[in-house]
Amino acid sequence: MATASGASQTSWFGWLFELNQKERRTFWACAGGWALDAMDVQLYSFAIPALIATWGITTTQAGLLGTAALLISAVGGWLAGFVADRVGRVRTLQISILWFASFTFLSGLAQNYEQLFAARALMGLGFGGEWAAGAVLLGEVMRPTHRGKALGLMQAGWSIGWGAAALLYALFFSVLPPETAWRALFVVGILPAFLVFFVRRFVDDPDVYLRSKKELAEQCDRPSFLEIFRPPLLRITFLGGLMGTGAQGGYYAVTTFLPTFLRQERKLSVLDSAGYLAVLISGSFFGYLTAGICADRIGRRPTFLIFAIGAGLIAVTYTTIPFDDTAMLFLGFPLGFFASGVFSAMGPFFTEHFPTRVRGVGQGFAYNIGRATGALFPALVGMLAVKLSLGLAIGIFAGSAYTVMAIAAFLLPETKGKALEP
Repeated sequence: MATASGASQTSWFGWLFELNQKERRTFWACAGGWALDAMDVQLYSFAIPALIATWGITTTQAGLLGTAALLISAVGGWLAGFVADRVGRVRTLQISILWFASFTFLSGLAQNYEQLFAARALMGLGFGGEWAAGAVLLGEVMRPTHRGKALGLMQAGWSIGWGAAALLYALFFSVLPPETAWRALFVVGILPAFLVFFVRRFVDDPDVYLRSKKELAEQCDRPSFLEIFRPPLLRITFLGGLMGTGAQGGYYAVTTFLPTFLRQERKLSVLDSAGYLAVLISGSFFGYLTAGICADRIGRRPTFLIFAIGAGLIAVTYTTIPFDDTAMLFLGFPLGFFASGVFSAMGPFFTEHFPTRVRGVGQGFAYNIGRATGALFPALVGMLAVKLSLGLAIGIFAGSAYTVMAIAAFLLPETKGKALEP
């Protein structure tokens, strides 16, 4: 036992060997779902240059397409949290995965801007619901000593999905004409639907949720959605939403237009820009892992502060200062590292603050109100890019967003090591 414990403290992955069967199966289901969700979402950022070229849409219209999906994903997250508290975490996760995979596929069949707008917006319902259901499920199943690392590694699945999207982008745009390649990207987005078979067969709802549901039934008590807007939860809901706004506003301001920024302003080819994105995505993966470990070792709040400040500084530097190509390549790693690491502690933080009876709706709302307001940033970047350079527009909004996140994180209490109760 000492060896396993020692491994968990000295490596990124040693703690995985300490997990029991239920923790392990739940982890792989949630991490796999999030990775595939990320792939479907990030496919759009790679399709933007082709849509601008083949359909003649403006950067403002492209930004609105991204914003529509993110805004509706906020509604999906709130709704999924509400449903997860009533019908179960696992069932809600299955529905969310099927939903976002189906509408990503339909995006590839769109015949005009309006149809694509509708498909991307509806895809957002499942995108938001997957995180709300998956993060609550994993947070409740995982023991306190590994909760931060587990949710951090689950978040790292985003960079894996992002990497898969980048590889598909490089493949399809190298062998197919642009007007066909972007459709192929979306059509393969149906693949995540197959994960539902694993979830249905091997994953069960958390014990703490089942006990809470039983107690509520015995007391004939039905939790209210409005409970999260009353003291003492109101402060957590408000500051958590503000923190989520900064984290997601900054992240989407950077990543939505990054392929376009590299192609149009840095004049990189498809394969060259894929190489730059590979460095960024590698940094993203290690940022998720490192922040998850930090969350369990030094606490949730210090982790938020370190990564928010780092993300703001690097994002502004990367997008506004005209470095040469080599410097841009190396700066991609810390950009991905900090911009992604800000998310790792959010899952455990919200799980530990909201009681089980309203954990789904509380976590879904706090995280996704941040997504709803953060979703405005791609559209704002697109609008500002008409008057300024795209890089400067990205830098202004990213820097502002991470400043907001750092302030909110400073005002939040610590929850490291908290055991969950029904």
